[in-house]
Amino acid sequence: MKYSKKTISESLPRYQEIQNHLKSQILSGAWAPGTKVPSEHELAAQFDCARMTVSKAIGSLVEKGLVVRRRRAGTVVAAPRSQETVLEIHDIQAEVQASGRRYRFDIQARKVGKATREEADRLGAEIGTPVLTISCVHWADTVPYALEERIINLEAVPEAADEMFLEVPPGSWLLAKIPWNEAEHRIFAVSADIATARILKIRRNAACLCIERRTRRDAYNVTYVRLIYPGDQHVLVARFQTHGNAGR
Repeated sequence: MKYSKKTISESLPRYQEIQNHLKSQILSGAWAPGTKVPSEHELAAQFDCARMTVSKAIGSLVEKGLVVRRRRAGTVVAAPRSQETVLEIHDIQAEVQASGRRYRFDIQARKVGKATREEADRLGAEIGTPVLTISCVHWADTVPYALEERIINLEAVPEAADEMFLEVPPGSWLLAKIPWNEAEHRIFAVSADIATARILKIRRNAACLCIERRTRRDAYNVTYVRLIYPGDQHVLVARFQTHGNAGR
C-alpha cells in the first residue's frame, strides 16, 4: 500500500504523523493483535522519509505498548493487556488525517463570558468564573466526524480569550499550549436531538457515542469538552495494562 503525501499534515513532525497513521490502523482494528507491521525499510519507502524517522515513530508505539519488536520476526501488533485502562486524549485533527481523510473544522459559536451554574458544574469551577464557550464541527472529507462543545477556563488559559481558532481547532490548540496532568472521562450513549442530527447529518434519535472530559492542570480545571460522534461511524478502543495486582 502506497501512502500519498497529501494525507500527511505539515503541522506535525513527520515521525508523529507516521506514528498517528500506524496507531489508527491498530486502534481501528484494521491490524489485529499479532499482525506484522511493515518493515522500517518498507515504511520509509511508503512515506518517502528516512528510515530513522520511521524507527522513531515505531519506538513511540513500543513505549505505548501498542507494538512489540521481536528479533527476526520484526514488529507486530501487541495483544491487549489487562487491569489498568489507558485512555489517551486524542487530537481529532491528527486522528482524521492519520486515517487518510481530509480534515477541516467549522466554528459554530464562540462566546467569552462568566460561567453560568450549568457551565460551572460542567467545568468544576465557581459560578462567575471567566470562561470561553465554543462549539465546532469536525469533518472527515465531506462527512461530519464529531460535534464538539467546549468550555475553557480563562483563569487557567487567559490567552484563549483572544484566540479565534481560525486555523487550529480548540482541542489541538490546547494540547499544544497547555500541558495537563489529570483527566476524567465519562463515556455513554445518547440519542441525537434535532439540532445534533442536523449538524451531524444523521437521523433524529440516531445512536451516538458521547465522550465528556474534564482536564486539570495543577490548581485549575482547564477545560470541559463534550464530543458527540455518530454511533455507526466511531469505535472506541481501550487498551489495558497490568501491574501484577490481578484480583484486586
